[in-house]
Amino acid sequence: MHKVGFTETVLRDANQSLMATRLGYKDFEPILKDIDSAGYYSVECWGGATFDSCLRYLNEDPWERLRNIRKNMPNSKLQMLLRGQNLLGYRHYPDDVVRKFIELAVKNGIDIIRTFDALNDVHNIEVAVDETLKNGAHASGAICYTISPIHDTASYIRVAKDMKSMGVNSICIKDMAGILSPAVAYELVSSIKEAVDLPLIVHTHSTTGLSFMTLLKSVEAGADVIDTAISSFSGGTSQPATETLNYALSELGYDTGLSKEKLNTINAFFKPIRDAELKSGRINGRVLATDTDALNYQIPGGMLSNLISQLTQQGQLEKFPEVLEETPRVREDLGYPPLVTPMSQMVGQQAVVNVLSGGRYKIISNEVKSYLAGEYGTPPGAVNEGLREKALAGREMIKGRYADTLPPLFEKTKEELKGVARSDEDVMSYISFPQVAEKFFEDRQKAEEKKALYSIEAIED
Repeated sequence: MHKVGFTETVLRDANQSLMATRLGYKDFEPILKDIDSAGYYSVECWGGATFDSCLRYLNEDPWERLRNIRKNMPNSKLQMLLRGQNLLGYRHYPDDVVRKFIELAVKNGIDIIRTFDALNDVHNIEVAVDETLKNGAHASGAICYTISPIHDTASYIRVAKDMKSMGVNSICIKDMAGILSPAVAYELVSSIKEAVDLPLIVHTHSTTGLSFMTLLKSVEAGADVIDTAISSFSGGTSQPATETLNYALSELGYDTGLSKEKLNTINAFFKPIRDAELKSGRINGRVLATDTDALNYQIPGGMLSNLISQLTQQGQLEKFPEVLEETPRVREDLGYPPLVTPMSQMVGQQAVVNVLSGGRYKIISNEVKSYLAGEYGTPPGAVNEGLREKALAGREMIKGRYADTLPPLFEKTKEELKGVARSDEDVMSYISFPQVAEKFFEDRQKAEEKKALYSIEAIED
């Protein structure tokens, strides 16, 4: 019987896609032991936008969150998503920072690090993969799937072979926008499995309605692991439902290793949370719908919900269709990058600016300028040279790997934060998101002083 592993995404990508990663640790702590014993191949619980969201919105220390998950899930392989040389931020960091981050992630409880580069430029994941392996964790190389005139099966096989040559333990096809069709999935999985003898994982989203068929055909083609979300947090811009695929694959004779009873318990726990988030509006009904237009504009789930939120805050939601039409045009101008963080934000935000400013590239974001200068790596295809010339305005192009031009940063920052940072983890939080971390440290200090004051008053009383 063919074994198929399941990676549960509710603690990371599912809630990131549906509610912009606002699920706090206390929201899900009571169910962790059940998730731990459900029989998953792995549980994706960290990385992506969780780090930023913890510090910025949830008043949580992301490192403490990870340690608490580890403590309550001793039997599970905990998994995170890493943006290669970008780590969990939106710009490239020097190699010493990348290595230290991975060392700390593994030390605090991570077992599997799935690493991707937004441009599929493998030079930008080399250091992360090397450090993951040095720390004894599982290095999974992720290929960002996209559709364009310059992307085909042969191009993805080349990336897979390059990843294998750098020593990854597995390869993931990462379909951020839910645009991987069943037929292409079968061909892609079969071809990569034939070319590269490594476990293969398939990650997709339900945005366009293709996901169940895509994962079924992927398994038939030999995929070893699939990413799913417990049903109350599945569908729309999230992943397809864990229970549905477990049921279907079990009937077809596959061994999933999952406990049906545990899945029911987990789903029952998350249902009222989802209902409350729908009622509050934090989950917008729009992200739960099937949207086949995504086959054209290819915006991934997390970005789609953030884009809606951004336009709503500006009172410009009626411009949403125009932004969706502008997005592929911006993408073509930038050489057809896959729309995954940070490229999805970069392309999406530039599309918003183009629409709201009343003219294409009247304003060019600093991120797009940096991209066109070569800071993010080599664009997959040819960029609009007129746009590049306008964006650079005499600025020099980066030659080679941008990270090689960056001086070491960790020890220098650690020295600067003496008396503020309490640990290497604090230093890393600051390097990742300086202003957000600074405010978090201040709030943490105030909360502790307040608590101490109450304790003294209680003793005196």
